[in-house]
Amino acid sequence: MARARPSTAAAQAFADADLPAGRDDWRAVPWAVVDLETTGLDPAADEIIAIAIVPIDGGRVQPGRAFYSLVRPANPPAAESIRIHGIRPSDLEAAPALGEILDDVLVALRGRLVVAHAAFVEQGFLEPALATRGVRLRAQVADTRQLGRVWLADRDPGTKAPLLQLGALAGALGLPVHREHHALGDALTTAQVFLALASHLEHRGGLSVKTMMGLQKGR
Repeated sequence: MARARPSTAAAQAFADADLPAGRDDWRAVPWAVVDLETTGLDPAADEIIAIAIVPIDGGRVQPGRAFYSLVRPANPPAAESIRIHGIRPSDLEAAPALGEILDDVLVALRGRLVVAHAAFVEQGFLEPALATRGVRLRAQVADTRQLGRVWLADRDPGTKAPLLQLGALAGALGLPVHREHHALGDALTTAQVFLALASHLEHRGGLSVKTMMGLQKGR
C-alpha cells in the first residue's frame, strides 16, 4: 500500500529535509531529544499527554530552544497514570489536541536525528502520530538506555551490564536528574546523559553516527 503524501507544509518540509550522514562525527550532527508522557505504554490503547523536544547543536544542549506542550487526550488519564506523572485531567482540559501541535513537532524535528531513553516507547507513539501527516521517522533513533549499557560494559569489563532507567544512568554518570516523569525534565536529563555517553564512547577512537548506532545494536 502506498504511503500517504505529506499533508501539510510542515510535513512536506520535514520529509524533504536533508539528514546527517552516517559518516558524520556525532558532535557535528543536529539532534533532537524527545520525551513523552503518556497514559500508558500501549500505543494502541494509550495516548500522549505531554511532549518535549530539546535540540542539541555542536555537542551542546540548547534548552532555550526547547519545545514543550501538554496534550489533551481523547480519554482522561487513569489514576495510576496520574500517580506516575502528576498530570491531572484538569491540567489537560485547555491543552491542545495532538493534531493541533503536530506541525510544531515536525518543525522541531526537521533535519535532526532523534534521541530518546528507552526509545521504543517514544517511537511506538510518535510513528502513528507522524503517519497522520503522511511522514515517518527516517533514521534510527539513538537510545541512551542501549548506549548506557555499552558504556557500563566498558567501565566494568567482565560483568553483565544492565539496562538502567534514566535517573539511575544519570546518577552513574555523575549527572543531575531534572524533574522526573515530566517530559521537559526528562528530556533535559536525557540530553545531558547522551552528551556524557557520547563523550565517553568516542574515546574508543572517534564516534560517527553509524558507529554509534552500531554500538547500541551490539555490533
